[in-house]
Amino acid sequence: MRRAIFPGSFDPLTLGHYDIIQRGVTLFDELIIAIGSNAEKKYMFDLERRMQFIKAAFELEPKIKVHTYEGLTVDFCKKMNAQFILRGLRNPADFEFEKAIAHTNRKLSEIETVFLLTSSGKSYISSSIVRDVIRHGGDYTGLVPDSVRIS
Repeated sequence: MRRAIFPGSFDPLTLGHYDIIQRGVTLFDELIIAIGSNAEKKYMFDLERRMQFIKAAFELEPKIKVHTYEGLTVDFCKKMNAQFILRGLRNPADFEFEKAIAHTNRKLSEIETVFLLTSSGKSYISSSIVRDVIRHGGDYTGLVPDSVRIS
């Protein structure tokens, strides 16, 4: 079974994430969306809410699972028996950052990283931009899947 982990904080899930997940799921038998937890980081949405956003967005896709984890992504990959890490790239800066992580992960384990370019029209979307729009009362609905609705 070709199993991949798509790690991130997903605070919140954006259309950029959604795009990578939709395209990535076609490459693997199972795609685990892994929500990382970092006690040092301040999140806009708690872990449970982020899980709800993702589960609702992909409830009709049986090849997608959602889990949370702490610690190194490669350790979580081993625990979940995943051979691949899926990452999205929006721009050259993402590539340089992700390349360094991929090389480190490869040094620590046999995990391969698979990169997908974000579809055009979505490369400007980031969780930090979405959070900023939400904080300032802007219309964020064109930046996130329908499952991400704040009431």
